[in-house]
Amino acid sequence: MGKIKKIKKPGDHIDTTMSLGDHIEELRARLILAILGLLTGSVVCLFFGGTIIRFIEGPYNIAIREHVTNSEQKIAKTDSVDFVGAVLSNIGQALDSDPNAPAVDPNVINFVNKVYAQTLEEWTSDANSTSPGVDDMSSTKRLIVLAPADSFVGFMKISLISGLIISSPWVFYQLWMFVAVGLYEKERRYIQVAVPFSALLFVTGALFFLFLIAPLSLKFFLMFGDLIGVSSNWTFQKYISFVTMLMLVFGLGFQTPIAIFVLNRTGLVSIKALKSSRKYVFIGVFAVAAIATPPDVISQITLALPLYVLFELGILMSWFAERKKLREAAI
Repeated sequence: MGKIKKIKKPGDHIDTTMSLGDHIEELRARLILAILGLLTGSVVCLFFGGTIIRFIEGPYNIAIREHVTNSEQKIAKTDSVDFVGAVLSNIGQALDSDPNAPAVDPNVINFVNKVYAQTLEEWTSDANSTSPGVDDMSSTKRLIVLAPADSFVGFMKISLISGLIISSPWVFYQLWMFVAVGLYEKERRYIQVAVPFSALLFVTGALFFLFLIAPLSLKFFLMFGDLIGVSSNWTFQKYISFVTMLMLVFGLGFQTPIAIFVLNRTGLVSIKALKSSRKYVFIGVFAVAAIATPPDVISQITLALPLYVLFELGILMSWFAERKKLREAAI
């Protein structure tokens, strides 16, 4: 009796005969496709570079406008206090030195000084009060460049990062398809779920930093500069590098729940192991945040805390998926 040829079932690996060279070739093909998508997105963003720059400069404009307004109001109020005080002092000296001046009741002088002091105290303590001579932020400082090519380099960097954001669904699809090569057929459906959520979480993480974290960090840097007595004149290229780098860091950090979910559903990590590693993950996310962000407390904490919350979200997603699987098996 001849040998019966084994028929490959749907539950088997997609390709169990792939050699190391085949895997490298698959990786190369997926990377080429991902890079082509990235370049296409970057070319599209080149035509909207001015709009994207104004969009990214939003946190800077907000922070610097508030900083300049507070500084000008503080200076104007101080000048007004000194001016009015000098006027009252000169009037008093003139009255004392003029023999023909009418006698002034000391109680009247004390009353005027008391009202003057109380008025100035209330005015200077009012954060919403406006002072004479302060315009409506016509003196807002703009980003500067120090070298001829800085503006061009910053523009190209913005186009590249923006291209990555809009092409992220295609890029993540290629990366996850490479991972899917080594999975069973039934496990590939988790990849189909991971692709759109990866793109969504990447964009969410980038915008989360740009709209919520960047203004806080910039205000911190401006206040710290005032504290040590230095002027904050930031360059266009340095600002763009700071913002785009952290947009990428936050975008990648927001991939945590999807990565945990896929690892759990493919059997590489159990929920029990994830729960037992909580304390190490908590320390690890702060270490990662300290390495990936500038050396300021705000950026580190605002990255570390969302990372840990996303880690817990990944465990929760895996738990719900496992409960659903158990209920289906019991039917």
